[in-house]
Amino acid sequence: MSSNATRRMTGGQALAEMLKLAEAGPIFGMGGFQLLPFYEACRALGLRHTLINDERCGAFAADAWARVTNRPGFVDGTLGPGATNLATGLAEAFNAGMPMVAIIGDANRLHAWKNMTQEARQFDVLRPLVKEAIRVEVISRIPEHLRRALAVATCGRPGPVLLAVPEDVAHGEHDFDAEDFWVDPGTLRAQARRFRPDAADLSRAASLLARAERPLILAGGGVHISEAQQALTALAEAQGIPVAHTMSGKGAIACTHALSAGVFGRYSRIANDLIALSDCLLVVGCKLGEIATKRFTLMPSGVPLIHLDVLPEEIGRTTRTEVALAGDARAGIEELAGMLADNGARAASRAAWCAEVPKRMATWREGARERLEATESPINVGRLMGELNKLLPADAVLVADGGFAAHWGALFYDTKQAGRGFVADRGFASIGYGVPGGIGAQLGVGAGRRVVSLTGDGGFNMSMGELETAKRLGANFVACIFNNAASGYVKALQHAVYGPGNYQSSDLHEMDYAAIARAMGCHGIRVTDPEKLADALREGLANMASPTVLDIVVTRDPARMLPAADNRTLKVQKGDRPV
Repeated sequence: MSSNATRRMTGGQALAEMLKLAEAGPIFGMGGFQLLPFYEACRALGLRHTLINDERCGAFAADAWARVTNRPGFVDGTLGPGATNLATGLAEAFNAGMPMVAIIGDANRLHAWKNMTQEARQFDVLRPLVKEAIRVEVISRIPEHLRRALAVATCGRPGPVLLAVPEDVAHGEHDFDAEDFWVDPGTLRAQARRFRPDAADLSRAASLLARAERPLILAGGGVHISEAQQALTALAEAQGIPVAHTMSGKGAIACTHALSAGVFGRYSRIANDLIALSDCLLVVGCKLGEIATKRFTLMPSGVPLIHLDVLPEEIGRTTRTEVALAGDARAGIEELAGMLADNGARAASRAAWCAEVPKRMATWREGARERLEATESPINVGRLMGELNKLLPADAVLVADGGFAAHWGALFYDTKQAGRGFVADRGFASIGYGVPGGIGAQLGVGAGRRVVSLTGDGGFNMSMGELETAKRLGANFVACIFNNAASGYVKALQHAVYGPGNYQSSDLHEMDYAAIARAMGCHGIRVTDPEKLADALREGLANMASPTVLDIVVTRDPARMLPAADNRTLKVQKGDRPV
């Protein structure tokens, strides 16, 4: 310490000091020489830096942590492959709107582009996958750049920010002024810098909703980012408006609520039928992309659509909009609720419309009973979903890997309270999210809440090394593996498109994942009998001493792998994906 006003620090120390002020959660990464001073400062300051076995999984873990906390996730990677390995995880966070700061080491500027070891155009590779990319060129600006990264990550539609730190900046020293070290607490959580839609647009939207006899709310993942679940539920109840949700929007209203119409889009229980019957649609925090709109065919023409989204340019991007509400989801919903307040008169007039929801849902559940209570062996995945619905506590978090896991979970799993109780990597829908997502979610919610992840054997193969990370960190979640000895979603698609027996590069070697888990110091249970599934889940949920892997041997029949269709009767139209 050179004086009371200044302090000589390395660039790595300055970065770590700023993260401490930002109350950063776990930082997932794998070090290298460029960022060594940052690692040393993390140790000295007591920051929770976590060695990950693969940087892509580190980004996935940070993404899941951000989803359950609404705070920025942190991940780092060293020069070259460490940085480029982050690409898939950054794309997930970018597409899903998850706040994240990714720190990468960069080449020493004195020698850059002279064939430095591991040097590549990593900044150019990652720049399209983040909201903003910042390279630190002046060591004194590190505090400023970190403040900027936090603001960009949490404002508007949140997303990842890249912070590249050259070797000579991280190792270099500077006399920092004490007044440089501050953070804006308003940027430490999404949704930051909330803004409300235009008053005139709100008035038009309220007028349409007031006149509607069969209005319907379509909720996306933006409801969770905005923490608008309670406001949305209150509006739905006060006005008598059923709520359907996307995969990411599950939990916008509790799935067990009488007004919950379940998932809509490519997969649907009853929601798509209600969309066809509705006379006014209120879309909240949803991009209306391919899956939500069944490749842009679902939204009915001639029905007024009100679109509330924090990113103005998303409105009208895929679907014609009657009223555009550019603003924060929670703020917009609260404004609409105030304008529509009528002491329950409209809810009473819409009683018959609202009564359609539980009636239709009961019919759907009766039809789904065959899968939810299936007794066949190998095990029907639907039976697992049925047991999870019965056994998971209301505050549990179910993490779903890309592909089958997200599809089955979105259609069959029921959240019992509003909130992000279902975490699926639908921004990029990458396979391999299940294990690192389980780690990030478990660290985010704390040991007092249970986290269960769903992943196929293919997804588990891509990330099973992170079981070591989970064991080391005490992230004692339960991983359920759909063991069908195949890349199941691909095999089911091949079956649907090309017919029985025409499979290419979609079969896997049969593995005993429970034995693998035990060899890695975790608890492993192999389940082949559907009648033993509930007890295995109870055993896993009760085990707080280590991660648990449930190796569940599920159907091998590609005609029966899809959650919402029997491939034997599925008709595939040319140019479209069947599910």
